[in-house]
Amino acid sequence: MAKKFDGLVDFPILSMKYRTLVTKKFLNRKKYEIPNIKHIKSYIPGTIVKVMAKRGKKLKKGDTILILEAMKMRNKIIMPFDGKIKAIHVKAGEMIPKDFLMVEIE
Repeated sequence: MAKKFDGLVDFPILSMKYRTLVTKKFLNRKKYEIPNIKHIKSYIPGTIVKVMAKRGKKLKKGDTILILEAMKMRNKIIMPFDGKIKAIHVKAGEMIPKDFLMVEIE
């Protein structure tokens, strides 16, 4: 028989142990993952206005890769470091959600 969830969880902090209630929403939340610096994801949903880079192109830090329009503002997505574009997963006119993988860097 499965144990019924009562919401009580023990959290060890230093040498103390604290008992607290957590919600099912807390337990079902998206877990934190270490970001991959070679993946550029959308930080807000929006529409791709223009793609300026191509696959295989070498770019310098600060070069514009593409323009993402969100909430009537155009956001330049820039190269975070010197590198070569491995793949571009978006095209002009495409609507994308938050956390969508737009560009991969080698």
